[in-house]
Amino acid sequence: KRLQEIPTGFATRVNNDHGISPDGRYLVLSHHAAEHIADPKQDWLASSIYILPILGSPTPVKVTAKAPSFWHGWSPDGKTLAFVGRRDGEWDIYAIPVGGGEERRLTTCPGLDDGPDYAPDGEFIYYNSFCSGKMEIWRMRSDGSRAEQLTRDAHSNWFPHPSPDGRWVVFLAYLEEQGEDHPFGKQVQLRLMDLRDGSVRDLTPPFLGGQGTINVPSWSPDSRRVAFVAFEKR
Repeated sequence: KRLQEIPTGFATRVNNDHGISPDGRYLVLSHHAAEHIADPKQDWLASSIYILPILGSPTPVKVTAKAPSFWHGWSPDGKTLAFVGRRDGEWDIYAIPVGGGEERRLTTCPGLDDGPDYAPDGEFIYYNSFCSGKMEIWRMRSDGSRAEQLTRDAHSNWFPHPSPDGRWVVFLAYLEEQGEDHPFGKQVQLRLMDLRDGSVRDLTPPFLGGQGTINVPSWSPDSRRVAFVAFEKR
């Protein structure tokens, strides 16, 4: 099928943290408004979250007042965004109304918390955390309470995404320990957790990927397929 560009107005410094609202009408994205940052390699410091209609005038509306902020999840009722932000040197997970307003901190564990995505019923938020001293998959109630660790294995596990039918969680696994980093161009694979019993199996063989492979939700609506990005060696 032919690719179709979605105009995003002035928001042209967009990274891979973008997605579609539950009703399919809006696009959310993380835009690096970094004109005032001298070093282009540090433009992520100015990342903020914006929403705009997919059809109609491409005028992005800023949601987060503080930076850096990177979007990752949209609540099933369409009212709340979950994102990761760095505040006072700490990376934590936050929630904020779609229309903007006061952000609410959901995690407080030392170390990086990242990749929040809502369960289809909105009860849980799944995320990856370095809270245990190793990057693993966790979940918590959508209000930030009752955090629990879900994976304990030899991989560095990132970016969990629950399936629309609520049965599975797909996530990215680095085959080698990466600490709190998620670089691109590494040996990774997609793994699948069965939420009925917590068992995990490989969904793909190892491939070249990492940052950008599956940062944001990409399940098909029928829960039968997952879209992801693999890199080619050159």
